[in-house]
Amino acid sequence: MTGLPWLAAAFALLVLGLVPALAGAATGPLRRRVAAQNTATLVVCLAFLLLAQGYGRPSYVDLALVLALVGPAGTLVYVRLLAADLERDPPRVRGAALASGVLTVAVVVPLCVATGPGRALVKLLVVGALLVGGNVVASVALGGGEPKEAERG
Repeated sequence: MTGLPWLAAAFALLVLGLVPALAGAATGPLRRRVAAQNTATLVVCLAFLLLAQGYGRPSYVDLALVLALVGPAGTLVYVRLLAADLERDPPRVRGAALASGVLTVAVVVPLCVATGPGRALVKLLVVGALLVGGNVVASVALGGGEPKEAERG
């Protein structure tokens, strides 16, 4: 029963993270829906990593790797297709990139410690880097890109 804590963490992540993200993606203004979709992909990817450790199935890490690549790309497609609507009412995503990075590190680091050295550790680190990088890029795109010179100063 060594996988029970990992399964409990996956369950908690899905209940506390995915349920609100799906509710946000299903209701409310467009800006919240797109940001919630991005959050949902992050939560599901991290849940796959926890489930892989809990069930002892390395193939779930491959699913997480694919989702870490496709999730932020999907958000970028939505941002591109809905650019005019999002420009009028942009999402507030200042802390989203930081929060996604903290959550990713909070899940990936304990998994790396539990996994130990080897190829599985490298895969976990790649998934973590893709999640952090992808969510930073998606958050910048959701926020309308980099601030213009007049807005910075």
